[in-house]
Amino acid sequence: MELRQLKYFLAVAEERNFTRAAELVRISQPGISAQIRQLEGELGATLVDRSGRRAELTAVGEVVRDHARSVLAAVEALHRAVDEMNGLVRGRVVVGMVRACTVTPLFDALSGFHLAHPGVEISLVEDDSDRLVERVREGTVDLALVGVAGRAPGDLDGWQVVSEPIVAVVPAGHPLAGHDGITLAELCAHPIVCLPPGTGIRAVLDRSAAAHGLTPAVALQASAPGAVLDLAARGLGVGVLSPSMVGGREGLRTVAVTDADVPGVLALVWAPVKSPALRELLLHCRRSFGEPRPGTGTAPTGTAAAHRSAV
Repeated sequence: MELRQLKYFLAVAEERNFTRAAELVRISQPGISAQIRQLEGELGATLVDRSGRRAELTAVGEVVRDHARSVLAAVEALHRAVDEMNGLVRGRVVVGMVRACTVTPLFDALSGFHLAHPGVEISLVEDDSDRLVERVREGTVDLALVGVAGRAPGDLDGWQVVSEPIVAVVPAGHPLAGHDGITLAELCAHPIVCLPPGTGIRAVLDRSAAAHGLTPAVALQASAPGAVLDLAARGLGVGVLSPSMVGGREGLRTVAVTDADVPGVLALVWAPVKSPALRELLLHCRRSFGEPRPGTGTAPTGTAAAHRSAV
């Protein structure tokens, strides 16, 4: 019995068709039929009923299917274990990041990982934070840098990189420019320029306002913090961002929002089950971002200055 025969058999079991199964495993249709007949001859039982329009498994075939899956899974686990013992990492990792991301420690981690493991293919995708979280849950993204309101999703592993409040951003001469702090009610009395739904900062604004029975009047939204600042500087609305997104932008005043209790969090998240490649990438992330503080799941706050991202 050969492992390839089990693979061919599982392809037929899944496709219920010899032609489609042959295309799936890249072998000719006569070839896959011959291999499965050899498997049946060795086992002394018919595994596939060929009498109908579809290739259906016999009762024995259904039992063999379950065992074949277990055998091939064990072989794959064996290969992974040997690779880890040899210090080899292969495969592919898909990394997600929020749109307009300029978080240099993430780029440093990807660079260091690529130099250490050139055999691993790295794919980088941009999306809104809400969608990235879902893609991590689905398994189509291995690791994601996302912006969330309050805390990272509890069903995923990860740690916080930055936790910041929202602030109002206005040009000199704006009615709010002379305030040291304003309330959400005062903020919501003006047109607002903010990041779109699906981003952490927008979730913080909406959730904080809803907790006070308020509805923000979002006049304009832009996917990049720089665009929000440009629009606010031109008097088109009060910008709402986090302090690290504003930086030292000339001509703009940052005003604290005193009763917005939900912080904007930038976090690395991943599914609890990790491939060897992802485990290695996480080591590089820890070196670049700094080790999370014990018991907090939060990276050292000194890294915040390096992060300007659409949280």
